[in-house]
Amino acid sequence: MSFESFEEIIQFAIEREKEAVTFYEEAGSLEPYAWAKESFKEFAGEERKHQALLEGFLKGEKAVSGYKFEWIPDIKRSNYMVDMEYEKGMPYTDALRLAMKREEKALALYNDLQKKVDNEELIKVFKMLAQEEAKHKLALETLYDDYMAKQGD
Repeated sequence: MSFESFEEIIQFAIEREKEAVTFYEEAGSLEPYAWAKESFKEFAGEERKHQALLEGFLKGEKAVSGYKFEWIPDIKRSNYMVDMEYEKGMPYTDALRLAMKREEKALALYNDLQKKVDNEELIKVFKMLAQEEAKHKLALETLYDDYMAKQGD
């Protein structure tokens, strides 16, 4: 990734957030289990908030005031899974695996983007987004583990 300006960096991140919204909305709309639909809908809403935060930053809005940074544990479940493509009608477990990998990559993206900018406020934005993606990754890995435990795995 090479960028000419911090605006290009932010636009790149906005596009990744839009892709995440689309993924969660589509996966949720096809999911046969009501509780899974709600989970994917909530993730789509979170990704929309990230998009809005980045768009606001481009407009000069302060984005991070009052945000509480904290350590989010990483159980690394997704780190041992292969990349996969979304397929309409894919099983719930595969949708969770794909979502975990997407969040893993989003977390890595925001950690990388922090190193590409020297604007302290933008660094805080990327740290905050990295933390949010880490929360999503943990939540999805937990959903996956809980589901698999119920299946006897």
